[in-house]
Amino acid sequence: MSWHASLQLDYRLEAQRSVARHVHDGPLRILQSLYPEGDAICHNVLVHPPGGLVGGDTLDLRVTADTGAHGLITTPGATRFYRSNGEVAVQRSAITLAAGARLEWLPLEAIAYSDCRAENHLTLQLAPDAEMIGWDVTALGLPLANLPFARGSFLQHIEVPGVWLEHGLIRADDTRLMDGALGLAGQRCMASLFFVAGSPLTRERRQTALDAARDIIAAHPLRDLAGVTSPCAQVVVLRVLSPVVEPAMDLLRQLWATWRAHFWQLTAPPPRIWAT
Repeated sequence: MSWHASLQLDYRLEAQRSVARHVHDGPLRILQSLYPEGDAICHNVLVHPPGGLVGGDTLDLRVTADTGAHGLITTPGATRFYRSNGEVAVQRSAITLAAGARLEWLPLEAIAYSDCRAENHLTLQLAPDAEMIGWDVTALGLPLANLPFARGSFLQHIEVPGVWLEHGLIRADDTRLMDGALGLAGQRCMASLFFVAGSPLTRERRQTALDAARDIIAAHPLRDLAGVTSPCAQVVVLRVLSPVVEPAMDLLRQLWATWRAHFWQLTAPPPRIWAT
């Protein structure tokens, strides 16, 4: 039996406190709101109790943040795309931010198991002066557990309509992409961290973010597999390849903390769930 689940999560500023309201249908929900940084920033953990998706499953997540609200969303574990019987498993996440809102989208990795047919879509709509930090981490199989991504496909789509689009289809049997020097070069984790703004960033803000990222990359073990760029005035993005998830996630967390301080003048206490 296929699972179809949806969640609407809305952040509002009420008496100077960012408050999360949510409605769910099926096995997709959030845990209680936490405030480790005070009332201004609401932390939430997104939970999918079945623990993974198989062919035919669909998860739909819609997040909004009103003016002045600041939400942070993470997950307790990986999103797992398991073997398909021929149908596609789809996760769709749509984030809409009002003017002056902030959001942090920090889920743990998506794992594509062999024989999966998976699609992972993320769409971002930001009003003027809204800003967000997000990341996306994908593991193709589990090499250390001797579970390679030997068959199947994974489609990744990240879009800010009219501003920025990343769309790619990875097939396990595409050896030139999986192992070629101009493709993944044998790496089995790909990750990106992005800062997106609803209004063009000043040249100084973008350049400082790029310089800070390059300093962190230069000191990191993945320095030869990472790069950072600003494809347009509203986006700054780091991309990295890695043999497994953990080194890539370490790099992303370092830069998340650095960009949080640069763009928003905030420290970066890690969400409590990351330590469990």
